Amino acid sequence: MTDVLMDGMPDVSPALHDPDGEATATVASVAVRPVAAAPGGQPAGPAGGQAGWNADLTPGLVARLRRPVQVGARTAPGSLWLAPLAGVGHVAFREVIDNLGGCGLLFTGMCNARAVPTENPARSNAFTWRAEELERCVCQLFGADPSEMAEAARRVEAEGFFGVDINMGCSVAAIVRRGCGADLLRDEERAVRMVESVRRAVDCPVLVKFRTGWSPDPQGAVALARRFEDAGADALVFHPRVAPDRRTRPPLRHHIRLVKEAVAIPVLGNGEVFTPGDAASMLETTGCDGISLGRIALGRPWVFAAWTGLVDDNPASNPDLWRDIPLALLDALERRHADRKYAARLFKKFLLYFIANFTYGNSLRGPMLKGDDPADLRTALVDTLATLPAITRRPSALMF
Repeated sequence: MTDVLMDGMPDVSPALHDPDGEATATVASVAVRPVAAAPGGQPAGPAGGQAGWNADLTPGLVARLRRPVQVGARTAPGSLWLAPLAGVGHVAFREVIDNLGGCGLLFTGMCNARAVPTENPARSNAFTWRAEELERCVCQLFGADPSEMAEAARRVEAEGFFGVDINMGCSVAAIVRRGCGADLLRDEERAVRMVESVRRAVDCPVLVKFRTGWSPDPQGAVALARRFEDAGADALVFHPRVAPDRRTRPPLRHHIRLVKEAVAIPVLGNGEVFTPGDAASMLETTGCDGISLGRIALGRPWVFAAWTGLVDDNPASNPDLWRDIPLALLDALERRHADRKYAARLFKKFLLYFIANFTYGNSLRGPMLKGDDPADLRTALVDTLATLPAITRRPSALMF
């Protein structure tokens, strides 16, 4: 669930610097098959195997998603960004995505502004990072008090993050009751003061993640977007749903277009982009500057690399990707967490999204989620995926 957290692309994936696709990217010890290049050096879409898989991943779309985005005085090396993901966008998850490549900006999960100024990254589950990701990672903050948000933003800038993201999108009751997240959208003046306060506190880019608001009328969001820009925001990530709506209705993409047309700063769209065709449609119909991916990134951490032409994620022609990347995530969790049960719990959260990829995913929940130790989960994953079950091009909305 989204809302619930340099220059140049990351150097960790050789294929990022090899437009001919001759290199092989690696994640830990996992080999990742690069996408073959089309004539002229443009990355081609995955070929062969499952009919129609990423048939809509055109060279033009690949080039578009690789396009840098200017955010204040800094440059995001691509326009396909990771959405802030509470509880699941942790440092191990970001490591796997970063090693694969293709992600223009990483985002932490939500970090409590009240805690951040004194928080110990060695103990925190949210406010923690790898040194090598900082120059392309944004820290998302949530809070109700502008002065607390400003103080937290200073700490974020001092640690070397690419920028600060202000959460005004989370509509979870526990966050809203505290005057945080989407609750800020109830009071336009308070929301603007929040941006102004953070802007005065830091020189690094300031981003705002917000949604349509508490009314279905998009004009409130349009007016806020203008005021956020005037207050010093460098980019906006916009989710076109009203705050009480927890995905019961489709996102209204024309709201993104209205917000984009109202401001000069970059606007990234967010909401139900699950295929390259969805991405192309959002870019074309809204004019947005890029796309923020949430649930599809959870179910397919390689999506950034796949849609920017770095790896072939066709399960027919590259089935090992579907087996090896989940194991790479489990390895990263084990390295970072001495508490094995906690590492297992985090991995199970990922598995709930991963299972949605499979045609008969409900039947896999029992076998794949069995056990409370990483060793048990690894055995279950290897056994279940020894012969790759049937996979749907679009993950199941009922499980996602």
